[in-house]
Amino acid sequence: MSVPVLIVSGPVGVGKSSVAHEMFDQLIDRDIAHAVIDLDAFGISWPYGEGDPYNERMALRNLASVWANYAASGVDRAVIARVVEAEADLAAYREAIPGAEIQVCRLVASAGVLTERVRRREVGSSYDVLVRRSLELAESLEVSGPADFVVETSGRPLAEIAVEALTKAGWI
Repeated sequence: MSVPVLIVSGPVGVGKSSVAHEMFDQLIDRDIAHAVIDLDAFGISWPYGEGDPYNERMALRNLASVWANYAASGVDRAVIARVVEAEADLAAYREAIPGAEIQVCRLVASAGVLTERVRRREVGSSYDVLVRRSLELAESLEVSGPADFVVETSGRPLAEIAVEALTKAGWI
């Protein structure tokens, strides 16, 4: 069975989680069965695996477990918010979601917008690290990040961004 999967990728602060949650509303409005999974939450545990600084393996193991529950309840497609840095990383998503037909939507925003969003959101110890990581990711994803299509998020309403991405993916 084929499972459409739309991964919303991009640097820290670009709006992955917010856009994915807006996609949830847009798909509900169209009566399209789906799950929205903010994969960052699935990897929040300590200690991280050796050689896995972003706890990717834990997040993907948890994705496989949760996906089995969604599939058993009739959910037949998924929106996943998570940075995907390389095409090779998609194999683990295909393993976690059997039959996954993956599209990657890379969200982009200017460096100033990314920095401002991180500043507004991160008030704790991680601020400097996350700003630095955001700008590094923006650059590296531009060069080598997988993307079936790109959507600009700067200065745009969430609904507009989500509808553009879902339309480009062929879901609406």
